[in-house]
Amino acid sequence: MYNIAKKQLWVGELRTARGNTIVIHDGQLPEASKGRVYLYNTVRNIIVEYVEDIVKVNLHDLDDAQVKAALDQFGDAWKAVRAEFMLKHQARIDLSKVPDTAPPKKVKPAPEPDDVSDDDIVDFDDADDGDTDDDYDEMGDNLDD
Repeated sequence: MYNIAKKQLWVGELRTARGNTIVIHDGQLPEASKGRVYLYNTVRNIIVEYVEDIVKVNLHDLDDAQVKAALDQFGDAWKAVRAEFMLKHQARIDLSKVPDTAPPKKVKPAPEPDDVSDDDIVDFDDADDGDTDDDYDEMGDNLDD
């Protein structure tokens, strides 16, 4: 049965209703998502991420002669696909290893005060309108209206 603990490179057979396929598991590939495993599928010529619990029961060991024949037949294609896969996955950033730093905060310059002196301010005098404070109620409404 499928046991990756024994070997760095495991070559076996995936038996499904669609047929049997030679697959390769490489322990040097990046770790798949939790509960999943990467296997090189020789029929599809790609590395596929499988749900480990589903695929594990369908994986079967090959004898030494079958493993050698499989590596002879699929070894070059496997190495090419593996190299391409590793390039794509090395470009990803492991966010758990990135330090928690934020970009420096941009400081807005303080506005410069206007050069206005008290002499430049004109006092508003409303004494010439004829109204007194007694002409208005608490809300500021004119009582004459």
